[in-house]
Amino acid sequence: MGEFMDIHRDMKGISSEQLAEAHQADLDIQDDEGVNFKQAWADPESGMVFCLSEAPNADALRRIHERAGHPADEVYEVPIKA
Repeated sequence: MGEFMDIHRDMKGISSEQLAEAHQADLDIQDDEGVNFKQAWADPESGMVFCLSEAPNADALRRIHERAGHPADEVYEVPIKA
């Protein structure tokens, strides 16, 4: 399993409640692709949302986000951490 950071760019004005709902939508179906969404962060002013997850590959992660209704604009594998 790899660790991934993905970015959503079109969520300007997102509230804490909306972020929690979007994250829960991912959690509800993550097992279908063997993904484990760990954390999500948002900046309502810029519309940027960041998600950290473990997944077998980037495509599995993308499929979950698409099915949950908020496709990721970018996905990066994070092979090194401190």
